[in-house]
Amino acid sequence: MSLLLGQMVDALGGSLEGGGRDTAIHRIAPLEVAGPGDISFLSHPRYQQQLAASQAACVIVAPAMREAALARGACIVVDNPYVYFARATQLWKQQHAPARPAGIHPSAVVDPTAQIHPTATIGPLCVVERGAVVGAGTVLTSRITLGENCRVGARCLLHPGVVIGADGFGFAPSQGTWVKIEQLGAVQIGDDVEIGANTCIDRGALQDTVIEDGVKLDNLIQIGHNVRIGRHAAMAGCVGVAGSATIGAHCTVGGGAIVLGHLELADNVHVSAATVVTRSLSRPGQYTGMFPIDDNAKWEKNAATLKQLHSLRERVKALEQALKAA
Repeated sequence: MSLLLGQMVDALGGSLEGGGRDTAIHRIAPLEVAGPGDISFLSHPRYQQQLAASQAACVIVAPAMREAALARGACIVVDNPYVYFARATQLWKQQHAPARPAGIHPSAVVDPTAQIHPTATIGPLCVVERGAVVGAGTVLTSRITLGENCRVGARCLLHPGVVIGADGFGFAPSQGTWVKIEQLGAVQIGDDVEIGANTCIDRGALQDTVIEDGVKLDNLIQIGHNVRIGRHAAMAGCVGVAGSATIGAHCTVGGGAIVLGHLELADNVHVSAATVVTRSLSRPGQYTGMFPIDDNAKWEKNAATLKQLHSLRERVKALEQALKAA
């Protein structure tokens, strides 16, 4: 299977330089392993040495790297090589991978009251419960549960094991026991959302849990009840968002990070991996709350020092007051 360079440029744009349109590309590959039949890309100048040594038939580069790329062979010059690479992977899949057929797999269980768009795909062993809605062009790959009255918009992709609309974690303490709070809301998922394998999104207690258009969720993410995630936010694997938190548009949350319940993150907030967000963040920016790794003996000493910071602060304040009084 192959694709001509000319076909790629015709479909995606860019300026092909130093090479022929009829050059056949057999694979998209990283710079360091690409061979004479491959196309690769350079997303950052720090990999320029890899560019010079690469055996790729063609490399996708930014205008600033044009001369360096031409010194070794053919290149496609574009403003954003990484985005071009992403679109090239889409083109490659369209050309070489069989499309998932629309329709409902014989092993899927779909309630008669569910609404499935004719162009949607419901894969093997999926369960779509009463009153659920699946939009146009959406793909439920396999073993996905879409709960009662939950909605998934158009052109979404849900990977294996996703659970949408399980009960949120709601219990009222009563004399040493727990009384279940029935979860009466649902989950509303917008258009162009992608949800990774084994991610769970709980239904709301009273109001719906909402995932807005264009959100991208990685594998093994937990979204609690009544959470709202804004447009085009993205979260890496193993993130946990507790109930009733609100995440703004275009936010990113790194792998393993935690957002506590009832907090609000403004638009364009970016949370580093393994951070625990313990307060609302009202201004855009990058936030980090992890303790740097160290050898265990040093870490224990630093941790012990941290525990003394409050008393140290009080001592400093007392000294300042004494100096003022002197």
